[in-house]
Amino acid sequence: MFTDYARYRLYEILPGVTVWLTLIVCVTLSFVRPLWMIYFVIVFDIYWVLKVLNFSLYLIIAWQRYSHVKKVDWKKYLAKDIVNVNEYYHVVFLTLYNEEWDVVKTSLKSIVASVYDSKQFVIVIAGEEKTRAHYESILNNVRSEFSDNFFDIVGTVHPMNLPDEIPGKGSNLHYSEQELKKYIDAKGWNYDTVIATMFDIDTVVHSQYFAYLTYVYCTNPNPTRSSYQPIALYNNNIWDSPAVLRLMAFGTTFWMFTTLARQDGLVTFSSHSMSWRAIVDAGYHDKRIVSEDSRIFYQCLLAYNGDYRVTPLYIPVSMDTVRDDTWWKSIKNLYRQQRRWAWGVEHVPFLLWEFRKKGNAIPWWIKLKWVFIEWEGKWSWCSVALLITILGRLPMYVAPESIRQTAFYFNAPHILEVLMTIAMIGMLLSALLSFPLLPKRPKSHPTHRYLIMLGQWILLPFSMILVSAIPALDAVTHLMFGKYLGFNVSLKKRKINSDGV
Repeated sequence: MFTDYARYRLYEILPGVTVWLTLIVCVTLSFVRPLWMIYFVIVFDIYWVLKVLNFSLYLIIAWQRYSHVKKVDWKKYLAKDIVNVNEYYHVVFLTLYNEEWDVVKTSLKSIVASVYDSKQFVIVIAGEEKTRAHYESILNNVRSEFSDNFFDIVGTVHPMNLPDEIPGKGSNLHYSEQELKKYIDAKGWNYDTVIATMFDIDTVVHSQYFAYLTYVYCTNPNPTRSSYQPIALYNNNIWDSPAVLRLMAFGTTFWMFTTLARQDGLVTFSSHSMSWRAIVDAGYHDKRIVSEDSRIFYQCLLAYNGDYRVTPLYIPVSMDTVRDDTWWKSIKNLYRQQRRWAWGVEHVPFLLWEFRKKGNAIPWWIKLKWVFIEWEGKWSWCSVALLITILGRLPMYVAPESIRQTAFYFNAPHILEVLMTIAMIGMLLSALLSFPLLPKRPKSHPTHRYLIMLGQWILLPFSMILVSAIPALDAVTHLMFGKYLGFNVSLKKRKINSDGV
């Protein structure tokens, strides 16, 4: 009989085992049964081409919705259709560590510039005890410059060394939300009419975001049983970021486009919004994990016995790439960021454990769906790029002469070439759609930089291995061996150019 600890550790080991078993079996078959492996590679590539075509279809659908939504005057719709809009308050959490004042200031300016009434906002500057002096300096600057713009500005300081928590954004939010509950209770506000938004500190919000969010929230038949996910753009400093960072930034954005359009596997990611009611019912953000942005969705799913979803918002919020002072530091930051995101594999054992505890309270097909989405997603992240670019070619090189003389062996490279050419549709579509998402070109950058922006996409296969698949494999392997990752802050720096931004 397993102890609880042993059972949970088994759940943590399983995702890594499936990834490594896949890779080891593929390498082994390449030597002992190369023909089997070639058949497998062709079938897998066909499967992947179908996924790319599916990706392209939903990307086009999402792009059409995005193009429409960003042109609508949502403030006008609010005034026409929502009679009690003044009863709704927005609480915006900005978790602070050591970010520069210019980054915080830009984020707040974008909220002030929103078409939604900024007097309906409570801004929460959630700092850390470890950097109290910096927090106090930022909070004083915020109150000095923005006190007349918002309903209120609240500061919270997350103490150091609290029990049973991992220092990071999740534990900071957990503490800050508990403090805000006292504030909201003192005001006597209805939890259902308080909309909470968790922003990364560098988030620059679209001017229509909060009007659109409020409209979608108020017209939702069950608004407190849903989170609200915008499109994440990483383009605040993209003109000054290395090509690899730009590729991964656009890759994340286009992945989000397709996920929003499909909706069936949509989970909260990075900056998002939800009702205050759901946050309280879910027990606040988990203070013991790294992937707090997606975990809060699963906490709500469990709290409401499967009756919770994510509503897509086809409107962007802009953030920074993990650019640093040098190219190498930027790449290391990107590796750490990707590994931290891939650490979301910790949701697999969490869901297996919690779904087991829930028994029949949640339908079995909902349990199966979300475990599969998380598990298959991390497996693909770790394995696909390696299978297509390296392991898929290995049996061609090591096959014995008897197999090399077969017609199938001669035709296999041509079949794979055709399949990969078809798969290029996804990359070409992403490359073309990346240009409308670029912010205005700074005057300090020459016009021919656009050609570089196009040519950078040839680096995608290498990027998908070196700064995507490998950090993801790093994450699942750490979990498999019980080497738990702490939260690492994604350092983001902006370059002051001749435009003054």
